[in-house]
Amino acid sequence: MAISDTFNISKKATRSQAAKGTVKDPNHQLKQAIWLYFILLIFEGALRKWVLPGLSTPLLLIRDPVAIYLMIKANQRNLFPENGYIKGMVIIGVISIFTALAFGHGNLIVALFGARLFIIHFPIIFIIGAVFNKEDVIKMGKATLWIAVPMAVLIALQFYSPQSAWVNRGIGGDESGAGFSGALGFFRPPGTFSFTNGNALFFSFVAPFVFYFWLYPKLVNRWLLLAATAALLGSIPLSISRSLYFSILVALAFTIIGVARKPAYAKRVLGAVIGIAVLIAVLSQTSVFITAFEAFNTRFEGANESEGGVQSVLLDRYLGGLVGAVTSTDGLPFFGHGMGIGTNIGLQLLGDQVFIAPEGEWGRIIAEQGFILGMGVIIIRLIFSMRMFLVSYRKLSLGDLLPWILLSNFLLNVPQAQWKQPTTLGFSIIIGGLQLAAFRVPKKLKPKKFNTLDINNV
Repeated sequence: MAISDTFNISKKATRSQAAKGTVKDPNHQLKQAIWLYFILLIFEGALRKWVLPGLSTPLLLIRDPVAIYLMIKANQRNLFPENGYIKGMVIIGVISIFTALAFGHGNLIVALFGARLFIIHFPIIFIIGAVFNKEDVIKMGKATLWIAVPMAVLIALQFYSPQSAWVNRGIGGDESGAGFSGALGFFRPPGTFSFTNGNALFFSFVAPFVFYFWLYPKLVNRWLLLAATAALLGSIPLSISRSLYFSILVALAFTIIGVARKPAYAKRVLGAVIGIAVLIAVLSQTSVFITAFEAFNTRFEGANESEGGVQSVLLDRYLGGLVGAVTSTDGLPFFGHGMGIGTNIGLQLLGDQVFIAPEGEWGRIIAEQGFILGMGVIIIRLIFSMRMFLVSYRKLSLGDLLPWILLSNFLLNVPQAQWKQPTTLGFSIIIGGLQLAAFRVPKKLKPKKFNTLDINNV
């Protein structure tokens, strides 16, 4: 399945974009909608907790209209990608609606809620890839750095404030708080998100951009980069999240591998190491982070003893329980229990039906859709991820580090992240789209050695 299938950009649109600044970007509205999708991802939880708590349930779907608009608008401009990934997901999604009604839970709304992941949101990955380019990816990276700084301040306030404080309000204005059990009496803060996983997902998304901009410091304001780096480092103890810690290590590992292929970056790496070392030294002397680190260390050691260390986070969690999903199918109906039944909304709508979804994403998919359809979804996600790995590695060998560094976050989300949770789904869609867009280098950004490289022929 060729990567060229993910881009179906019309010649007419290409000629318009090539005009010498006299014609407005024909994809301007599409790009605005993609930015809106991203902004709503970051602040959806804030709307549900603080701004419009009475509408917390319908706001759960706030990005769905934006996704539908993107699909319609992209189709009008002949930009809607036509590839096997999308076709496979849509076909499985549609079939799963009917099997859920005929052989599963029988609730149309629940089935549609589950199918929207594949029919509405998954295609957005490829629309972003067709509309955005490397320049847009860098712009979103800069915006992410700007957001990271106040987000770090927010989670610090949440960390040290009681759960009854306004800053810790839960969904729907719940005064019992949105924090999750942490250590030493402190709770894991959610930031602007509905749940604490959003905070970990966000700073995991920040990490590749921080490392990339340290290698290309001229692309971003130096003071912003320092502030965002401090925010990233501070988020580790404040989040009390092992997943975030290991996600940042994965991003760092990918960066080191990339730099090892390009010795010319040695000086830039040295500058980054010195800058980060200074920031760590400063933060380690600050009482705010000393207390947070004690809580994080306690949580880290306790979880390692009870759940396992690196194997638990990077192997058991990352692989999503594929072995268990395949072997634990005794008594599972051929078409599963029905699309959407493994989501929280699905269970609430079904009411009297009792269903305990597997913890891993792959296990949930197979439990909902059955072995054949479920494995179809898993295989599509894995093939797409493997393709991105291969193309990113090729770009790395040609000296382009951005796709490779972004891949560190892509591989933590697209293959196995729990899409039943809206925030997790949103970050998977965004990083998937940016991964594709990073391959599309505008002429003004192309080094001479890339002039003959056409992503459509990769």
